[in-house]
Amino acid sequence: MCTVSFIATNKQLILTSNRDELSSRAASLRLVETVANDIKMVYPKDPKAGGTWFVANENGIVGILLNGAFKKHHSKGDYAKSRGLVLLEVVGRKQSTSFLRKTDLTHIEPFTLILYEAGTLLEFRWDGLKKYFKVLPVNTHHIWSSATLYSDAVIRKRQEHFSEFLANSNDLRANAILDFHSENKGDLENGFIIERANGLRTLSVTQAIIKEDAIQLCHLDLLKNQKDTAHISTVTVANHEL
Repeated sequence: MCTVSFIATNKQLILTSNRDELSSRAASLRLVETVANDIKMVYPKDPKAGGTWFVANENGIVGILLNGAFKKHHSKGDYAKSRGLVLLEVVGRKQSTSFLRKTDLTHIEPFTLILYEAGTLLEFRWDGLKKYFKVLPVNTHHIWSSATLYSDAVIRKRQEHFSEFLANSNDLRANAILDFHSENKGDLENGFIIERANGLRTLSVTQAIIKEDAIQLCHLDLLKNQKDTAHISTVTVANHEL
């Protein structure tokens, strides 16, 4: 939930996310399947709050959460609900973007949401006061880093590493992207796999491969070196309120 990439190839779209948390926080070992509003969703479940940072549904919608909006904020500690539960509420709808526009986020901690729906890639930010919607091109590549963990300078450096990876890759396959997300370039503080002295570390890497009629999910638990996969057959649902 702290590093996310979106890579577009000729045949598929690939979304990959690294989850950085305190090592004392329980990690999700497996992908779970639930049904909300008659919609099947698959995601790694956060054992602590019950939500998630990465979810896909059978309507072809994928949502990924990053902590913070534009800059580092001071947590108030008394929010109405977990941001991970908000993500499940959003993706548990046939028209997630429409629901996101209407839902009240008062007393929810700031977050960034990357949402792919009906052929549209949306970058949504909630800074605690206002909603920000930005539609991004789906025929190019993108990367995001959490504003709560990485300075502007570090975020720019990570973007440079991403550009170098793209420039030097002849074949942007899912495994190659997972390998990229599993590098730290010798930097345990700000690499893509972190392990900081305060106990903050990368717990897992999760990836969704979006094809024309299916989504393939892969979840890697880095602490226990375990891998879990899931396949979702998808149907096309038009969204007229993007």
